[in-house]
Amino acid sequence: MKQAVFATVIALLSAILAIAGYRYVDSRAGNDVSGSFFSGAIPAKATVNSSAGNPDFVQAAASVTPAVVHVKTTYGGTAPASRNPIFELFGLPQEYRPARGAGSGVLISPDGFIVTNNHVIENTTGIEVVLPDKRSYEARLIGRDPSTDLALLKVEGSQLPIVPLGDSDSVQVGEWVLAVGYPLSLNSTVTAGIVSAKGRSIGILNRPGQGGYADPAQVANTAIESFIQTDAAINPGNSGGALVNTSGHLIGINTAIASQTGSYAGYGFAIPVNLMQKVVSDIRKYGEVKRGYLGVTFPVPAVEDQIMRSRGIDPAEVQGVYIMGVQPESGAAAAGLQEGDIIQGIDGVGVGSSAELSERIARHYPGDKVELTYLRNGKQRRVRVELKGSTGESESEIAGKELEVRLGASFAPLPDRLKKRYDLSGGVQVATVRPGGFFDSAGIPEGTVITRVNGRLVNNLADISKALAASRSGMVRLDGITPDGTAFVFNFPLGA
Repeated sequence: MKQAVFATVIALLSAILAIAGYRYVDSRAGNDVSGSFFSGAIPAKATVNSSAGNPDFVQAAASVTPAVVHVKTTYGGTAPASRNPIFELFGLPQEYRPARGAGSGVLISPDGFIVTNNHVIENTTGIEVVLPDKRSYEARLIGRDPSTDLALLKVEGSQLPIVPLGDSDSVQVGEWVLAVGYPLSLNSTVTAGIVSAKGRSIGILNRPGQGGYADPAQVANTAIESFIQTDAAINPGNSGGALVNTSGHLIGINTAIASQTGSYAGYGFAIPVNLMQKVVSDIRKYGEVKRGYLGVTFPVPAVEDQIMRSRGIDPAEVQGVYIMGVQPESGAAAAGLQEGDIIQGIDGVGVGSSAELSERIARHYPGDKVELTYLRNGKQRRVRVELKGSTGESESEIAGKELEVRLGASFAPLPDRLKKRYDLSGGVQVATVRPGGFFDSAGIPEGTVITRVNGRLVNNLADISKALAASRSGMVRLDGITPDGTAFVFNFPLGA
């Protein structure tokens, strides 16, 4: 009898020790779930799950929503208050009312700094910010950066709610995210989805009037596109709103949608928060963005494979960013980079696309030194490059010199017969196409008509150079008509 009791006690003690040991090991393992994060970023918390095992967005939505604001904009009087056919018939003056627009914004400091999109507030005469609790403020524009489509606003307030900043570099494809904003001028709205892709360069911010924006207002050019792509529903009005992870940390600023109609059709795009932090910091310190330039050119993603094949290169063998050209007197030229080199990493971080490279470079200042890992003749090399600044004059000179080289084409005035044929008031004609160049690889033949560059009408090479220089952007948008009468649009980067 005593032996039986003793055996039972031993069994119970063994079970208790086993359970205690399991819980200890489990708690230690749980402490390592978050992994390592970049300095200055807020460590991500473990994803909250519901009782069914699915992600629970309630806590993240509750913490973020109070700090995502409605941005209401006013423009100069451009719309008649009411149409009067009698006044119109006799050309009499009518009463006009200010045009209005709307978007979203994200509070990032308790004293009232707000991040939104440049295209939300561009050309406005007044900006009002309304919080979810109905508090309303008149906002002041601190600065904007068309090259990243970001703007910084300020309202006079204190102890305002904020969205804590996360780390967009640690975002992974497939993780759950929330989009928070004011779509279609509705009240604060939260939608859920996953990260569908990273480092997207789609030229969507260079398509005025084609429904690519998340808001009706337009922006002329965007030099840096390295979007976080998500399938969380984003609609007009979401622009400038927050993309957050399940811990409620900001990982991006919602900016654009891919849509043929202007409404949600599957994918939205957000500016990574790490790039946003650099832009906002510059605007606060200097009133403008100071950006370092590497001085290389690379193929536009849409025709990258074609250009590779035209040069006898298998695209599958290029793991990195293929350099098509190096700008004279640039940091890249001083470091010895050459056409044909393949950049594979910057400061120890691998880059697989020109969009990723552009974003990484854009986080730096003139004078900063970066370490590049690149491939030349099958051998991997490393070099430190000092980034150079860029002035309006040098950009204009570079634009003029680079244009024909980058496009692989020369231009001539548009003949009157083509103006009549296509009902055009101006334009230039592609006179020659260099084999292996961009136009040749993209299938643009001699005789093609270029009507606009970066949204500006062009009649000669000088107009093209001015359009490129005035944009102060690394992106080029070409509108034109091929010899068979087909209209086209091409977007491509001049380089990083």
